Amino acid sequence: MASSPSEREHLARLEVAAIDPLGWIRAASNGTLLVTLDGDEADLAVYKPDQGERPLWDFPYGTLAKRETAAFALSDWLGWELVPATVYRNGPLGLGSVQRFVPHDAERHYFVLVEEEAWAAPLRRMAVFDLLANNADRKASHVIEGADGLRGCDHGLCFHVEPKVRTVIWDFAGEPIPDADRADVRRLVDALDAPEGLAATLAGLLAAEEVAALARRARAVLGMATLPDPPEDRRPYPWPFL
Repeated sequence: MASSPSEREHLARLEVAAIDPLGWIRAASNGTLLVTLDGDEADLAVYKPDQGERPLWDFPYGTLAKRETAAFALSDWLGWELVPATVYRNGPLGLGSVQRFVPHDAERHYFVLVEEEAWAAPLRRMAVFDLLANNADRKASHVIEGADGLRGCDHGLCFHVEPKVRTVIWDFAGEPIPDADRADVRRLVDALDAPEGLAATLAGLLAAEEVAALARRARAVLGMATLPDPPEDRRPYPWPFL
């Protein structure tokens, strides 16, 4: 599967448009800029240059923007549309990720959306996605309500080889993984065994052992009857929660 026509249009634009900074997003943990595409203030993106990264003890330095891009590649290939269009390219401050900005109400984060039945299915799917991507930082504010559906952002802390899932989305623990999602994960396992396609895309963004770990997690998800409970042997929640 692939992204919707509108998401493909965003992706094509992100790949070639001129990036013009509007300003720094001060609340971000790493250097992050809000930018316009081709100077159009109605067409915004979030630019995270590699050189704005703060060193971490557990993730290799200079890899977070590629992980952001890999998260989109995974979501896009699954056809789940949980991550806005994202590319890894050169910008005013060098190489980094450039992601479509999704206008949203910051007050309508996960802790609000989870109370609304209309969002149960996409939130359940996001829980499966975070297991696959090994998302170590799914805060409530990283779940946003866009005009075209639910989206997640800030996927820089994903795809580690060690189990690191830290998320606020544990409300669906014990619920069955939907058959359609399970079928997509089965396709993913097959795709990661092939040398081309998604596997080749991810190989350009992640280390070989990280792609192999993704394949192992996908197989593990297929072996789950239900979504898991939070692990008891490590911290399962991000900090801060919001």
